[in-house]
Amino acid sequence: MNDSAAVNKEKLMERTASGKVMLACRDLTRIYHEGPQDVVVLDGLSLEVRAGERVAVVGSSGSGKTTLLNLLGGLDRPTRGEVCISGESLLDLGEAALGKFRNRHIGFVYQFHHLLAEFTALENAALPLIVRGLRKKAAEARARELLVKVGIEHRADHKPGELSGGERQRVAIARALVTDPSLVLMDEPTGNLDQSTAASILALMDELARTTECAFVVVTHDTSLAAHQDRVMKLDGGRLTEQL
Repeated sequence: MNDSAAVNKEKLMERTASGKVMLACRDLTRIYHEGPQDVVVLDGLSLEVRAGERVAVVGSSGSGKTTLLNLLGGLDRPTRGEVCISGESLLDLGEAALGKFRNRHIGFVYQFHHLLAEFTALENAALPLIVRGLRKKAAEARARELLVKVGIEHRADHKPGELSGGERQRVAIARALVTDPSLVLMDEPTGNLDQSTAASILALMDELARTTECAFVVVTHDTSLAAHQDRVMKLDGGRLTEQL
């Protein structure tokens, strides 16, 4: 790393360490090699998200939205560039340390909830804390607090197959928040829900944004969901532009 890159990296880490900017990425580039050709999916992309801020990312299919989420969540490594969350550069972390960092600082919510069918709602919501090593009783006590927050505590002992689509998504949101993360990444969180259920999830997200300090990045095709966020960014040609 040259002196200029080292200075830029230090500044990026300082901004996220302040607590005001939870996520900062700069010059984020991802190139895939397909035979003799290089496919540039992300091209020098930059983004900052502040504590309590919700940012929607929209774009056509194949524009790189999932690739961006994977990079922000530490599930993939950039070809170039930097991602910093809460003052920590993901590039500085080895695989084991990165796994622990994800568990502590990043929550994920997907279009399909990915709940474990054999576990209850409470057990699913508690799972990230149990993976961290917290005792089951303490993990489930914290998970129950989140189930109350998302309005589904009365279904805590039910398994996913006994829950509606909206209820399952609420459990997934509780699971994402149970570790008190710095950043929550959402991939089409209302994409598999009917209009009424999606509206209830939007209301829940509004409430969570008011009552938590984490930053939200929401990838969506849903214009109603995007309009509810604080900012809307369009991903096109590998770069983000803010939509006014």
